[in-house]
Amino acid sequence: MADFQDKVAFITGAAHGQGRAVALALAQEGASIVAFDLAKPLAYPGYALGSESELDSLKREIEALGSRCLTATGDVRRDDNISQAVDAALATFGRIDILFNNAGICAYGLVHELPEEEWDAMIDINLKGAWLVARRIIPVMMRQKSGVIINNSSIAGLRGMNRLSHYAASKWGLVGLTKSWAIELAPYTIRVNSIHPTGVNTPMNDGLAELEGTTTQEIAERSAGNLLPVPWVEPEDVSGMVLYLASDKARYVTGAQFVLDAGLLTR
Repeated sequence: MADFQDKVAFITGAAHGQGRAVALALAQEGASIVAFDLAKPLAYPGYALGSESELDSLKREIEALGSRCLTATGDVRRDDNISQAVDAALATFGRIDILFNNAGICAYGLVHELPEEEWDAMIDINLKGAWLVARRIIPVMMRQKSGVIINNSSIAGLRGMNRLSHYAASKWGLVGLTKSWAIELAPYTIRVNSIHPTGVNTPMNDGLAELEGTTTQEIAERSAGNLLPVPWVEPEDVSGMVLYLASDKARYVTGAQFVLDAGLLTR
């Protein structure tokens, strides 16, 4: 794996799950981390999100690895929160080399029964939030004439899914952003790709199970149908893909979609 010793990574939704795994993996390779997270509950989707205590423990773990970590609490729907975090990152580290647009929510709902506020929350966090963060970081990368943006989509960004139309719409939207940004930013040597995991073993599964009154295993089985005999992949599988795409090994990879689906889309 390439050396990230002089790189700075800005990660949204960093407190737990996939964001935390990516932060630790990059820190292990020497990167400095800006860990951005809401770090408090939301009325929708209603399950536990990242917390301030998780952000604090992430910072300690990263520093124990010998890397630097700046934590920032904020909402990806609020430009002022994002701007403050980006300004703090630049004041601390002087640059931003990697953006992992990871913050997101998921919840079920039939299309004709979805309240408008639930549709808006899904689109605003998963899709608009990725754009709001990127538009503050892209100018930094343009000045540097280098950078990597990785948008965390989903298998739902490549197919339809039952009772998840608002979620799928947000994740398909990330593909459009990825391809368009790749075109716009290539002259600045900024690469943009999206990743598309199947279900991942994170606290989100517990939250969805609680909302649905079922088990995490049932949540995995109803939404996945992986070819390989696993209910989900692990956060470390996601971090491995992100490290590759952020590294010089992928220096000519841009505008692409990378699937980590245990064979699901082959069905």
